[in-house]
Amino acid sequence: MCDYSLHAVATRPAEVGETIVTTNFRGTSTRGFASEADLSVAVCLLPGTELAFADSVRYDNRWIWTRTINSRVGKFGKIDPHIPDRHHDAIEFPDGKYVLVTQLVEGQRATVLQLPVTQPLGEREHKPEIIAERPTIRRLPIG
Repeated sequence: MCDYSLHAVATRPAEVGETIVTTNFRGTSTRGFASEADLSVAVCLLPGTELAFADSVRYDNRWIWTRTINSRVGKFGKIDPHIPDRHHDAIEFPDGKYVLVTQLVEGQRATVLQLPVTQPLGEREHKPEIIAERPTIRRLPIG
């Protein structure tokens, strides 16, 4: 959810319809999403969260270049979770390409379009619906 090395930063879950902003978090070398109202609070996204960016998405490697993806929509997810000690949070775009959240250029705004569907723990098993018995209609032989 908030896997970009933000152990010392306040966090909260994302909400549908809110605007979030890419930012560098004070005291870390990591970028992530923050509340537009409070840039000191990291906004955590669940895998499958859909975002709409205000402009085409820009990303960089922090030293030399900045690139643009000609897309304004993406889905949050995790990449290479089996590899320890690296960033896993990423945005996947409709063309199948992805960008690590920590590489997104600071100051980009995105709206949370949709959160993934989750089930409460007590409702994971299928509970059959009981339907009242209906009277059976019989065909009577003609003739």
